[in-house]
Amino acid sequence: MEYYMYILAFHVISMMSWMAMLFYLPRLYVYHQEHSEKKEFVEVVKIQEFKLYKYIGMPAMWATIASGIAMLVINPAIFQTGAWIHAKLTVAVILIAYSFSLEYYRKQLENDTCTKSGKFFRAYNEVPTILAILIVTFVILKSIPVWFSLGITAFFIFVMYMIMNPPKKNK
Repeated sequence: MEYYMYILAFHVISMMSWMAMLFYLPRLYVYHQEHSEKKEFVEVVKIQEFKLYKYIGMPAMWATIASGIAMLVINPAIFQTGAWIHAKLTVAVILIAYSFSLEYYRKQLENDTCTKSGKFFRAYNEVPTILAILIVTFVILKSIPVWFSLGITAFFIFVMYMIMNPPKKNK
């Protein structure tokens, strides 16, 4: 337990770096798709997408996973503190899957084979926000506030729907 707090600090710092990639990379995908006719611009964005994912996002994700595992190994009693830790880990696994999905889309964009729209990536960019809210809520409260979790998830689904289907303007 002597090093637990240092590992926790590293875990939070690496998670912040990982989240920076998760928040920004889909935004680059929006720019990529919405300005696809500007070849020079797209080539620069492709470099940014690659470097953000490979040099910042993936190392930060693996550092977050490694430090999280280290904390669980050092303090296995955390599994006795309630279902919140299981919920947090479940949402973290979804966040990891989301992270790998960004690489899937990055490769499609790199090869100019992506059929998703900028609007899709605007909505997709909401996913890490809801997951981060759930994780932080579970960790801070050390519980699973069911109504809050359902409500915030429903709210973000509504936001994503509105991004994909904006109201028609009367002219």
